Amino acid sequence: MSLKLPPLPPLVEPAELEPLLSDPAVLVVDLCQPHTWERLHIPGAVHVKPFELVLGIPPAAGKLPSVARLNALFSRIGYHPDLHIVAYDDEGGGWAGRFLWTLDVIGHRQHSLLNGGLHSWLKEGHPIASEVPSIIPTSVSVTIQDEPIAEIDTILATLADPTVKIWDARSSEEYLGLRAGSMRNGHIPGAVNLDWVDVMDPARNLRLLPLAVIRDKLRSLGINDDDSIITHCQSHHRSGLTYMVAKLLGHRAKGYHGSWGEWGNNPDVPIESVA
Repeated sequence: MSLKLPPLPPLVEPAELEPLLSDPAVLVVDLCQPHTWERLHIPGAVHVKPFELVLGIPPAAGKLPSVARLNALFSRIGYHPDLHIVAYDDEGGGWAGRFLWTLDVIGHRQHSLLNGGLHSWLKEGHPIASEVPSIIPTSVSVTIQDEPIAEIDTILATLADPTVKIWDARSSEEYLGLRAGSMRNGHIPGAVNLDWVDVMDPARNLRLLPLAVIRDKLRSLGINDDDSIITHCQSHHRSGLTYMVAKLLGHRAKGYHGSWGEWGNNPDVPIESVA
């Protein structure tokens, strides 16, 4: 396959995507809940169920699936490395971001997040469909790239590094240890907290806030423009969005796929908590 890729930015607006829905170089991937997908979706979009992106084994249920499962997933949706992939969901970007992180993990860099996802698409009058598209499976053999992935050892090795910041995308109650979610509750020492919902703009159909506004929020928390960022939540679902935001802001970014499900259930790693 040899395709001419369209000049899509990493954060794409509905009006930019609509004219390209019939472009064979563009693959639109829907990460909405299945009942939403069955009722309506962007015409031609292929559906990925959120559970297909995670290992699903507690306590770190959000870890990356096996290579065999990833091969099966990408084969099913007709993946090819020459495609430009646009992802969206119906919740503000968590699962879409998680999917795009997964693309980074397999070394696929030509991708975009639909700003506002299904919310902006529907509320601004763009076309919808209910038909299931015909997909020709492809032969896929992925190779895992380590650069986008943070593990426990990655974090432990950087706790004393002032140029690496940990962005905890959970709620403030989870961050402070006031809401139980694991055997131990609190946060990774030195992590800063900016809830994933606080980068969204409800007044603009769940688009991201202007990147300059998000940058100022992060600066106020001590994240400098040239810092590297490791981001996580409970299962690297919500932090799929904050991973993408970090990249959009030009940071070197990693997603901690074990997230608090792993860290909070490991008695041998340090935590901070007010509870």
